[in-house]
Amino acid sequence: MANMRSIRTRIKSVKNTQQITKAMKMVAVSKLRRAQSAMQTMTPFAEKSQEILDTLLSGSTVPENRFISPKKEIKRVCYVLFVGNRGLCGVYNSSLMHFMQSIAEDDGRDISLVICGRWGKDVIARSGLPVRRSFTELSDTPSSVEALEISEYLKTLYLNDETDEIHLVYQHYISALRQEPTQTQLLPAKPEKLRENAAGKDYLFAPDASEVLESVMQLYINNKVYSVMLEAKCGEHSSRMTAMTAATDSTKTLIDSLSLALNRARQAAITTEISEIVGGAAALKKKK
Repeated sequence: MANMRSIRTRIKSVKNTQQITKAMKMVAVSKLRRAQSAMQTMTPFAEKSQEILDTLLSGSTVPENRFISPKKEIKRVCYVLFVGNRGLCGVYNSSLMHFMQSIAEDDGRDISLVICGRWGKDVIARSGLPVRRSFTELSDTPSSVEALEISEYLKTLYLNDETDEIHLVYQHYISALRQEPTQTQLLPAKPEKLRENAAGKDYLFAPDASEVLESVMQLYINNKVYSVMLEAKCGEHSSRMTAMTAATDSTKTLIDSLSLALNRARQAAITTEISEIVGGAAALKKKK
C-alpha cells in the first residue's frame, strides 16, 4: 500500500512538471514567432547595407574612413558574446561558451569580452575570461533602441583606441532545430565578398565621398548588431522550444511507466488479498 501511495505521489509530481514544460514550450513558441517576425523585417535592411558596403569597398578608389582603416598593429581584441537571458534551452548557452573559450585559447592577443544577455554570470566568472561590460537588460524581442545602445558603445571603444578589433560571437540561426556558433568581424569593417561589377568603377558621391561612406558605415554597424541580436534570440527561443518539447515527451513516457508500475502494484495487492481470503476460508473449512 505504501508503494502504491509513493507511485501515485510520483505520478502527480511528474504531471505537474509536464504542465510546466508545456507552458514553457508555448511561451517559447510565442516569443520565437515575434523574434522571427522582427528578424524577417530586419534581414533585408542588413543584407542591403552589407551589399552597399561591399560595393563601395570593391571600387577602384575607396575613401578613407575611421571604421574601415585597420589599425597599424592589432594588440587588443574585443569579443561581443550574445548569450541567452536564461537557461532551460538545451546546449544553446553552454556550446556558445565552449566556442568562446576555444577562441580565447587560440587567440594570443590581449582580449576582452562584452556580454549581451543575463545568462551565466557565475559560469563566465569561473571561466576567467576578462569581461569589460555586460548588457543584461535586453528583452526577449530586442528593439532597435537596445541594439543602438550596444553599437554606440562598440563604436566608442573602437574610436577611442581601447580596442583594435571587434568581433561578434553568437549562435547563427539556421533553422528551428539547428544553430551554429559563429564568429564575425564587426570592426574594422571589411566586405563579405567583392562585387565583380564594382571593380574598376569610380563612383560619384554627393555631397562628399567621405560623408556618404560615414553614413553608410553608421547604418551598417547599427544594422549588423541588431540583426545579430535578433538571430541570437531566435536561436535561444527555438532551442528552449525544442528542449521543452523533449522534456514534455519525457514526462509522458515516465507517466506511462509509472502508471504501469501502479497497475502492477495494484494487481499484486489484489492477488495478495484474494490469496489471504482463500487461505482463511480453507482454514475455517478444516476446523469444521
